[in-house]
Amino acid sequence: MKARLPLGGKAWPRVLPLVLATGALVLGVTAADASPARPSAVGAASTATVVSRTSAASCNLEASSLRPSGPPQALLTPGSFMATIRTRGYLIAGVSQDTAPFGFLDPYTGLLQGFDIDMIHAVAQAIFGSPGHVHYKSISSDQRIPDLRNGSVDIVARTMTITCARLQQVAFSSVYFVAHQRVLVLKNSTAHSLTDLRGQKVCATKGSTSIAAIVAAKAIPDPVTYWTDCLVLLQQGDVAAISTDDNILAGLAKQDPWTELIGPFINNQPYGLAIANTHPDFVAFVNAVLEQLRTNGQWAASYARWVGGAVPRPPAAEYKS
Repeated sequence: MKARLPLGGKAWPRVLPLVLATGALVLGVTAADASPARPSAVGAASTATVVSRTSAASCNLEASSLRPSGPPQALLTPGSFMATIRTRGYLIAGVSQDTAPFGFLDPYTGLLQGFDIDMIHAVAQAIFGSPGHVHYKSISSDQRIPDLRNGSVDIVARTMTITCARLQQVAFSSVYFVAHQRVLVLKNSTAHSLTDLRGQKVCATKGSTSIAAIVAAKAIPDPVTYWTDCLVLLQQGDVAAISTDDNILAGLAKQDPWTELIGPFINNQPYGLAIANTHPDFVAFVNAVLEQLRTNGQWAASYARWVGGAVPRPPAAEYKS
């Protein structure tokens, strides 16, 4: 395996992939006004009732969520799921611990950080008046829907692409980030795009939308649990490439200067915050929070801090009603 070099850039702290790829952590509750969580235990969430699923025939990925009827404070009413969360004393969020710059565990401080973590902070702030009332549960890509449906988490902020199939199982917020699938290879690779990898192994995580594009290119998907597992396989020569969202790949490339992104955008990946479809009031509440982030500059500040580069306009909110 190649020798490791320090990470460049200032968008996120150094992340050690061989440390983070060791498995799922359960990350615990923060203090009332604290920043990201330190490792601890996590409780279970209760579920509520109701919600109409989006039918395959009427699926519109960008306009699949519920329109908020007011600001978050006006929606936090007695009997709402948000009131239940506030009575419990903490929000339970399913996140990633190894997906820089969206959700990653800083090995030096033990703190979770990233763009997705900022989204969770904002939701907690709207419920409790401070961002620290959160239990973080580190989950893999294929745990996201099961953990929402069984009530293990209240919300998932884990680079989760809105798809028509997923809308049959869970609800999503409005789109809060748009990524694009690309390919990461070693710099000595002769491949210039995913189509050049026909018949070769390409790594992606189990349960991710990336696998369909790999199969369509007639490459061989090699599914793993975490994205840093893919980086290790690439470094060891066990796969020819990694294919997923460009910003996730950029985070992996920061960890290994012998890798590079190649090829054009393969597809668009609109991210939503996922919520059990039994909690339509929470979906509308989260959308109200996202509306505030789009207009008060917090979305742009998070993008500049974690993603870096020229800051685009936030994705415009569209709703199905």
